[in-house]
Amino acid sequence: MQIGRKNVHGKGGVRFKTPYTSSKKKAQVRNLVTELVIYEKVTVTHSMVKPVIKEFDHLVTLAKKGDLHSIRQAASILKKYNVANKPEALDKLFKDLSNRFASRNGGYLRVYKLENRKGDNASVRMLTLAD
Repeated sequence: MQIGRKNVHGKGGVRFKTPYTSSKKKAQVRNLVTELVIYEKVTVTHSMVKPVIKEFDHLVTLAKKGDLHSIRQAASILKKYNVANKPEALDKLFKDLSNRFASRNGGYLRVYKLENRKGDNASVRMLTLAD
């Protein structure tokens, strides 16, 4: 059994190491959802599937409402990417995806299991829009 200080480097020291904070995870979910709206499919690790699905379902619900408040709420979540020959994520969400999913009450995404990632053997899933 080790007695004394752990995870201490240098004079001041670092008591607890937390490399992955909640703000980083929230930013990653926002990036993945924005890419999902633009490209209509995205590859993620198994641990990111549930938060991405939850956020995307919320965005589609906002898009189906279509009022100004919903547009502003969705704009606070989606990022602004400049992708050549592609519409912005907010425009595509409210013009294209809201009409496509108008008759659905859920189940907007399909999850496909892929082979594990080569570098770290992480389980990988592909999220695509349901048709």
